[in-house]
Amino acid sequence: MSHHPEPPAPLAIVTGGGRGIGRAIAVALAARGLDVALLGRTQEDLVAAAAEIIARSPRRRAFALPCDVASELEVRAARDRILAEAGAPTVVVNNAGVVVRAHVEDTSEHAWDHVLDVNLKGAFLVTRAFLPSMRERGFGRVVNISSVSGTLGTARLAAYCASKWGLIGFTKALAEELRGSGLQAVVVLPGSVDTAMLHGSGFEPLMTPSDVANVVVYAALDAPAAMNGSAIEAFGP
Repeated sequence: MSHHPEPPAPLAIVTGGGRGIGRAIAVALAARGLDVALLGRTQEDLVAAAAEIIARSPRRRAFALPCDVASELEVRAARDRILAEAGAPTVVVNNAGVVVRAHVEDTSEHAWDHVLDVNLKGAFLVTRAFLPSMRERGFGRVVNISSVSGTLGTARLAAYCASKWGLIGFTKALAEELRGSGLQAVVVLPGSVDTAMLHGSGFEPLMTPSDVANVVVYAALDAPAAMNGSAIEAFGP
């Protein structure tokens, strides 16, 4: 009896995948049968996350790729390596995010640019990098991670709120461009999650990273195509 090699698993790309919500998303997607490419700035976190994925899902592959998503050159290099080693992704999760807490008059231009570059431009750069290969395949989904701060304003979070409101607008515009292509774009808006980013915010955590990951997995794999352009809020049980 001839043995046919197992076809390669579909691939998910998760930015900010080394810790927190991104790591939980990557673990959950691997549990659903996807290989995962983790992009982030801290090599140690990425390697640890990849090791956890392989330990929990031994048949899956996990790639740890240091990458500053705000850098076009680094995103392009990561894209070239991923396409060469694993092919076009089925799922892209733009989760990488940073926060700076300061009143507007105390927010430096550098701090403003850093938050917008990572949270908003990063999602644009990563999405743009992989869209041609995904369009060629004719199916796939982009899931952007915004925040409850994408629908309301919070003092001392002007840059963060601006980036997260912007990410919702980016997702909805992208969804219109994707209609009829077999691809969809959705955005998830988590409330307060027990992560390092929440510390110092004054808000109590109402969810774990895994709670959010379950919503993202639904958006990425299970939600009907008719939800293209949807903003899915997740405020906690």
